[in-house]
Amino acid sequence: MSGKQIKLFLVDGTPGGLSTAEITNWTGHILTAPRSDVGELLRRPEASRTGVYFLLGDDESAVGDVRCYVGEADVIGDRLKYHLREKDFWDRVAVVTSKDTNLTKSHVRYLESRLISLAQQAGRSTLDNGTAPATPPLPEADESDMDYFLQQLQIVLPVLNINVIRSRQAHESSEISHATPSPIFELVSQRAGVRATAQQVDGEFTVLEGSVVVPRWRGKGIAESTIKAYAAYRAQHEKLVANGAILVEGASARVARDIPFPSPSTAGAICLGRACNGRVEWVSGAGTFGAWESRDVS
Repeated sequence: MSGKQIKLFLVDGTPGGLSTAEITNWTGHILTAPRSDVGELLRRPEASRTGVYFLLGDDESAVGDVRCYVGEADVIGDRLKYHLREKDFWDRVAVVTSKDTNLTKSHVRYLESRLISLAQQAGRSTLDNGTAPATPPLPEADESDMDYFLQQLQIVLPVLNINVIRSRQAHESSEISHATPSPIFELVSQRAGVRATAQQVDGEFTVLEGSVVVPRWRGKGIAESTIKAYAAYRAQHEKLVANGAILVEGASARVARDIPFPSPSTAGAICLGRACNGRVEWVSGAGTFGAWESRDVS
């Protein structure tokens, strides 16, 4: 088994304040802060370095309830001062630099382009970037180094609850992932016209692109708690339709991109349009999801 050691440091001793993250034997360095602590961030040496950054804000109208802007700068601090004046949506920032200060303007332009592309592919946030810059050419060795840099970011950013570039494709293509993938599970309902597939990826139950699901949520409840739960499912389904994750095609609907869910039951409910015991109703050739989940428990 090959693991990763991630070092987190809470600069002011509080979980919501300024913090840093590093992976052992990786030259990258991540500094995160709420908007209210940007003044303190600007006094740190990282603010004078070349790097890339994420501006992140909670937004109920955005995909995944997150709005994100990805940028690069020769001097990160100068660009953040500009964004404090010009952009209101963000309430936290993540700054990515290099501990050995070897990131150049060409490197960060490459990283910015690739990060925007990865965020678009992941479909976990609404990007505030007006344009998606073309990926600039780099010498072959530098391109390899930057691709490895990106692989490390795909590991450490989700640990910081920054999921904008997290995806199943990144997990599968990563040369550094040693996690055992789950089987593909299937959910079928002839009556509802549903044939969905899903896989457990990095602790998330992900409904896969191409799944056929209900075009609208029809469940109804009697008890007050059930009515509230069903209303939440309906709102979630409608939001996935609105942001293009589910494409309605007449009497059926199709999943247009992988959609991660916190549980198989939530995933099943969205697919079927009714309450669902996901641990029983999602099945593979080896049995139910619940049986697979308990496979190593004696």
